Amino acid sequence: MSRKNTIKNKELSEDIQEELSDAVEEKVEETRNFLRSIFAPKQLSMYLVTKNLPFIAFLAFLGLLYISNRHLAERTVRQIDRLGREVKELSWDYKSLSAELMKLTTQSEIAKRADTLGLKERTQPPIKLEVVKDKK
Repeated sequence: MSRKNTIKNKELSEDIQEELSDAVEEKVEETRNFLRSIFAPKQLSMYLVTKNLPFIAFLAFLGLLYISNRHLAERTVRQIDRLGREVKELSWDYKSLSAELMKLTTQSEIAKRADTLGLKERTQPPIKLEVVKDKK
């Protein structure tokens, strides 16, 4: 099986292929050794745990802070959504009440209501009264 160099589109020689596969095997072995050293019983000793306990507590605190911040943000979003719906509802109420008020304050509607009270609409123009002051 011949491999091609993806940059130059040329076939790689056997020596270069062997070097690449050796390098890959070496990296795999280094990774395995690293993972083994992390999870080895001697590394997880009581000393190591107690030594890193403040850092673990700090990480736990950050986790709690992150969770509480997330809950606060979700609660705020829900509240904003609820208030937005309330604003729309109140806007509809305002528009309907405003239209009703405009209808009720027309001259014909006022005349109808005044008629039920026994008042009649004036047909003559208003009279201007003038007060004359005596000069003494």
